[in-house]
Amino acid sequence: MNIPHESRSKRLMSVTDEQHERLHVLVAQQAPFSSLAAYGHWLDVQFRFQYRIASLYHWPALGDLLPELPERGRLAAVEADLRDLGRTVPASGTLAEQPRQDPEAWGWLFVSEGSNLGAAILLKRARALGLSEQHGARHLAGAPEGRARHWRAFTAVFDALSLDAAQEARLQAAAKAAFAYFEVLLQDACAQQVQPEPELAL
Repeated sequence: MNIPHESRSKRLMSVTDEQHERLHVLVAQQAPFSSLAAYGHWLDVQFRFQYRIASLYHWPALGDLLPELPERGRLAAVEADLRDLGRTVPASGTLAEQPRQDPEAWGWLFVSEGSNLGAAILLKRARALGLSEQHGARHLAGAPEGRARHWRAFTAVFDALSLDAAQEARLQAAAKAAFAYFEVLLQDACAQQVQPEPELAL
């Protein structure tokens, strides 16, 4: 009896499932779509995460395998969303733990690209705040070819990567680090919302 081979992307989703669920809980606690002020904190989180990985979308070795990789980056969209809401771009700080090898870069990109799938639901909530793909919620916009097809194009390359056991371990560790970093950003955002803020103007 032939047992179907589990793809790298499915294995990684299983490995990070607990972290993923924790993020869902934190997002619910933060309630980023309950008001424009709360949404502003969400944009701060998105900016800090996308800033950290922005250079990965321009790594030549990765781009050789996925030519449209530079267009997948969302840092510029988040910056535009911040400007739309009249919000200051957060201080970026020093990035001391940037991925140094291709397997690590793929692990971080997997987390970022995977978040695009769930962004369709978040976009609907953003629209309830009067935002759109053209104003304030650009970073939540789907790809022209559709979110599912966009994700499949990424995972087709991701699943076909030729990695040895050590590289595979680095990739998984990097994905876990990406989830952990996003969790820290969300926790910080929750703490900042303890004191109410005035509503942002559209």
